[in-house]
Amino acid sequence: MERLLWSIAFPGFGQLLNRQFLKGILFIFLELIVNYKANFNQIIAYSFQGDYDRALAEAHINWLLFYPCLYFFSMWDAYKNAGEPVSRFTYLPFVFSAYFVTWGLMVSSKPLSPWSQIGPVFFPMLCVIPGVLIGLILKWICEKIWKNPVH
Repeated sequence: MERLLWSIAFPGFGQLLNRQFLKGILFIFLELIVNYKANFNQIIAYSFQGDYDRALAEAHINWLLFYPCLYFFSMWDAYKNAGEPVSRFTYLPFVFSAYFVTWGLMVSSKPLSPWSQIGPVFFPMLCVIPGVLIGLILKWICEKIWKNPVH
């Protein structure tokens, strides 16, 4: 769980804790590139100031769309490789969260969308909730159907 929480804080930190140094440095490097190219820190600042129109104007959506997959893959990888037993379907909540956050980014990036009124940061963050829930439900169903052994 510790590795997962560090990966939530910053992609790649969980891999460093797992002693997967090359992978950790790669995730950190990719996160820095995508963050810079998407102008993500500025978008976050404008969003917290309530200036959602400016956040949307400053966003480089094509780069920002890489972030959910990078972020959730890094979390899943750190969690999976932490050395604790995990279900073979553990990836499902992470994958569905990445799908839903990506969808949230696309929907909130349209200027006339009602979702753009809460910006390109907060609406995609809210999309994590249905992603996790659907992923957990599918994980539970798959484990029941396939009598999943823990790895």
